[in-house]
Amino acid sequence: MDGRDEAIRVVIADDERLVRMGLRVVIDAEPDLTVVGEASDGAEVVPLVRQLRPDVVLMDVRMPGIDGIRATEQLIGGMDRPPRILVVTTFEHDDHVYDALRAGASGFLLKRARAEEMVQAVRLVARGDSLLFPAAVRDLALRHGAAAGRRTAEAPDRGPVRRLTEREQQVLRLMATGLNNGEIARELVVSQETVKTHVGSVLAKLGARDRTQAVITAYESGFVLPG
Repeated sequence: MDGRDEAIRVVIADDERLVRMGLRVVIDAEPDLTVVGEASDGAEVVPLVRQLRPDVVLMDVRMPGIDGIRATEQLIGGMDRPPRILVVTTFEHDDHVYDALRAGASGFLLKRARAEEMVQAVRLVARGDSLLFPAAVRDLALRHGAAAGRRTAEAPDRGPVRRLTEREQQVLRLMATGLNNGEIARELVVSQETVKTHVGSVLAKLGARDRTQAVITAYESGFVLPG
């Protein structure tokens, strides 16, 4: 790699200066990652991202003015090629995290996470080929999907899920448990390439930007029921 010319470009958005400093130190310590900008609230981060075109935004979900949820909505809905957004939060069961995921964020990261977990999370969402989806996110999806699940238990409204083949539905169910492509391949006794093809088809048919959005659709449509 020639210096940082090909490094994953990151913007940090957090209203706490010390948090921004800590994240910058961790990210800039990696040869394949570089912080290209910082913002202290959502109103700052939107124009900054449009100017700098980073690959990943570390987005604090709770900020003054425009919060991380609204900023995520503006970036996802207002750019032809929006960056991957990784929510940074203090509390893993914060309902705002789920709202940010529904708005288009690709995953979330706890502020107390270890340095190696932080940099791996950035790499994962930058590649877009794996889901940062720990148990806490599944719990949030289940909790928020409970009402939809109760509504659809007797008369499910599968929506776009109905367009999936039987195999694609199997893959989506396994995605909803947090399995990655390799784990799904072992479960179904197929190749990872085959799984990758199925995942791509699932995303396309559901109109989902990434695995996170597909899993949320699975819960909220009642295709995957809480419990």
